[in-house]
Amino acid sequence: MSKTVVITGANRGIGLSFVKRFIARGDKVYAACRQASDALANSGATIIDGVDVADPKGVETLVAALEGVSIDLLINNAGILRDEQLGRLNVDSIRDQFETNALAPLLVTNALHKQLAKGGKVALITSRMGSIADNTSGGRYGYRMSKAALNAAGKSLAEDLKKQEVAVAILHPGLVGTEMIGGHGDITPDEAAQRLVQRIDELSLENTGTFWHSNGQVLPW
Repeated sequence: MSKTVVITGANRGIGLSFVKRFIARGDKVYAACRQASDALANSGATIIDGVDVADPKGVETLVAALEGVSIDLLINNAGILRDEQLGRLNVDSIRDQFETNALAPLLVTNALHKQLAKGGKVALITSRMGSIADNTSGGRYGYRMSKAALNAAGKSLAEDLKKQEVAVAILHPGLVGTEMIGGHGDITPDEAAQRLVQRIDELSLENTGTFWHSNGQVLPW
C-alpha cells in the first residue's frame, strides 16, 4: 500500500537518495529543502522549498504546505557538520549545529506530530559521533554535542509518541560519501539510504527509541 513520506534536507546526499527510493516504491513523497536541486526537481516528489528547518519561518512553511496531510513516515534528515577543536572553539558554529541538528528535528516533529498516522514512524538521522561511549577521538564539539542532544530527544519522542502508536528510529547512516564530508566515505548515499530504509521497515513499537547503525548494529549511547 502506498504511504505518505515527508523528508527534510531532501535536495542532495542521503535525503535525495531517500526520495528516489520511496518514489520507486510507489509512495507519495514530500521533499522539503531550502532550494531544490535539478535532481530533486526531476524526481517526481512534491517539493516544498524555502524550508530552512533551523528557522521558525521555514518550519511554518513546511507545516503550511502539509496542512491536512496524514503522514505515515517523517524523516528528519537535514543536518550540518562543522569542525571545532579545543583551543579554537567557534561558539557560533556550535550554536548553529545545535539549532539544525538537535532543535530543528524536535520542532519539526512537534509541529507535525498530530498529523502522524496511527502506526506511523519517525526517523531521526543522527550519527554515532553522538555516542558518548563510542567517543575515542575527541574534537568535533558542536557536531558530537548536537547529535547526542538529538539522540536524547529521540528517546523522549519514542516514549511520548507511543500513545499515538507511532514508533521512532534513531539512525546512524554510516560513513557516507556526501558533500558534507567532502565525498570521502565507506558507502554511497544510495547504499546508505537502502540500509536505512531497511531499518525503518523493521521499526516497530517493540524496538522504538533504539539507536541503530544502518548495518543493523545497536549502538551504545
